[in-house]
Amino acid sequence: MDEFEALRLADYQGLDQKEAAKSMRISQQTFSRILRNARNLVAKGITTGSAIKIQGGQYVISTRIDSPQIQKPINQENSNKNTL
Repeated sequence: MDEFEALRLADYQGLDQKEAAKSMRISQQTFSRILRNARNLVAKGITTGSAIKIQGGQYVISTRIDSPQIQKPINQENSNKNTL
């Protein structure tokens, strides 16, 4: 889910890496590494026609940096697909 959130913040919402890292409560260097990995997975999925599966354990979704956070659990499944 970190890769999905990094893509959402940087590429969809247009935040710079410093702002996005602050939103995720991680360092800018860690954010950069997660974002690079996420973009690599998406590029691989698109260019090879592989499925891109988004999965994870517990996660928090926030529509704004300063909004209250709500935890929503999702199920984990084992898969050989590209996973964000």
